[in-house]
Amino acid sequence: MAIATRISQTKYDVFRWRYEISIPKKLALAVGIACLTGLMAQVRFPLPWSPVPVTGQTFAVLLAGVLLGRWWGGISLGMYAGLGAIGLPWFAGWGSGLGYLAGPTGGYIIGFILAALFLGHFTDKYIRSRSFLSMLGLMLFANFVLIYVPGLLQLGLWVNLVKGEPATFTSLLMMGAIPFIAGDITKAVLAAAIARGVTPKSAYNGEVDKDKWASWRLP
Repeated sequence: MAIATRISQTKYDVFRWRYEISIPKKLALAVGIACLTGLMAQVRFPLPWSPVPVTGQTFAVLLAGVLLGRWWGGISLGMYAGLGAIGLPWFAGWGSGLGYLAGPTGGYIIGFILAALFLGHFTDKYIRSRSFLSMLGLMLFANFVLIYVPGLLQLGLWVNLVKGEPATFTSLLMMGAIPFIAGDITKAVLAAAIARGVTPKSAYNGEVDKDKWASWRLP
């Protein structure tokens, strides 16, 4: 019992600390998550029928907002996109440059920022979001809507410009969605389990449901 109490207090202290630290320290943490995303992007498996490879970076993206909070998760992925655009070679396959962002996978990178902002908002705002099932639902939405939609839109535009003819909806799904579904669900389950384990189940910054959490079970 004492060990469980100590662990809960440690999680609370860490999240309270990252909420209250100075902006330079928050920037340092954001750079750290951006570097982690860059490293995970190199876990890369090309698909012969698609310009979009399977990568590990969405795992880091799903945890960015949880670990850094409402704005700084999004800022960390904004750094990842911005620094990569100006030449830091940490996109998939050690790529970089504005041309990479304008290519077939650029829309997914923009979606990374949206997903991190979304998950950071819910993590900081609602204690209930920190349960495994709630976080899993949020992560699946972030992955399959906030990342896939801009990703598929830009992929379709890129295919249109390269081939000179509009891509069919089915072909877009085969290139930019269907091959990744099983892996993305697996990454979301793992990320949600980690989020459930590391997040405190008590209020650290005035969450809107702070007066209700004590009566809940958070599976």
